[in-house]
Amino acid sequence: MGYTKDQLLARLQELKIDFTCYDHPVVLTVEEQAKHVGHLGGALSKNLLLKDKKHRLYVVSALVETKVDMKILSQRLGLGKGGLRMAPEENLLQVLQVPLGCVTPFALINESASAVSLLLDKGFKSKQSCYFHPLTNDVTIALSSSNLDKFLISIGKQPAYVNFEDAPAVGKDSPDLAHLVPSGVPNSSVQPVENTAHTNVPHQNNVPKVTEVKAKPKVQSKGPETSQSKVDKPTNCTNVDAFVNDVFDIISPLFLSEVSQRAYLQYPSIYCVHFSVDIIVVQALKKLDVKKEEISSITDGIRRRAAPDLEIIATSLKNASYTSGFHAGFETMLNRGLSGRSSRN
Repeated sequence: MGYTKDQLLARLQELKIDFTCYDHPVVLTVEEQAKHVGHLGGALSKNLLLKDKKHRLYVVSALVETKVDMKILSQRLGLGKGGLRMAPEENLLQVLQVPLGCVTPFALINESASAVSLLLDKGFKSKQSCYFHPLTNDVTIALSSSNLDKFLISIGKQPAYVNFEDAPAVGKDSPDLAHLVPSGVPNSSVQPVENTAHTNVPHQNNVPKVTEVKAKPKVQSKGPETSQSKVDKPTNCTNVDAFVNDVFDIISPLFLSEVSQRAYLQYPSIYCVHFSVDIIVVQALKKLDVKKEEISSITDGIRRRAAPDLEIIATSLKNASYTSGFHAGFETMLNRGLSGRSSRN
């Protein structure tokens, strides 16, 4: 079980860290947060949870006005141009143990996040106070960067400040931020999402899901088999339709993830404080004058175009498996004979 907001605040008090706490309604964007605390003079932040190809995780915490180019950051970490991308929602719930909209350096207090690397904006150092959510997005706390450092050191995290707007000419073998790459991946023994989703998600039900793309079950139009529920069929490679639907269940969220990453590269300001693929995609599409309903039509179009080829591949794989099994069985029969005794010398 992860830390709660009250436990975190109690920990800050134990460390004698000066902070100010501001209650407000649940907010999903930095613009909404600014309506409640922007006039107080502190520095608002945007916080991203990223992952690399080896499933190592990074929390990037930067001032709202700082431009974070993930391609350049990836190169500076020695991961190549496309080495970083947005981490899936499961990582928020399983590793950081916070709901959508609550990624901040404070989430690293949870033991499950011990292998997560933290990159802080160097600009925080020049601010009198910095604003972060304390594990829940209906509260903002203000504290200085020195007090943030004190907290991080207390949980075993050495503060690492980066000038994200630098673009040094780094060679493949000499990335300047390679020392910030985690040495390992988060513990895979963390409880599954179903068991932890409600631990620190008191406000998740209040957060609207703007767009949700789900794979639709494929309906057949031939034979009496149509009356049988799809759920009753085994999901494996011998059931071609179920296999194809499983493939699209994987492809659809990946498609949304790619759209969100492209949206970030084109409109970095919409990433704000919070990470939610649904909200990011919709805000980006609004800027591109694309209706949000078109997301579903795009994925449905991909399904219609790709399904026949996938069915052919899956059927060929199934037939090949059956053929291989037949030959193996026939060979065994020749070797052992019908009575089970060896028929060959």
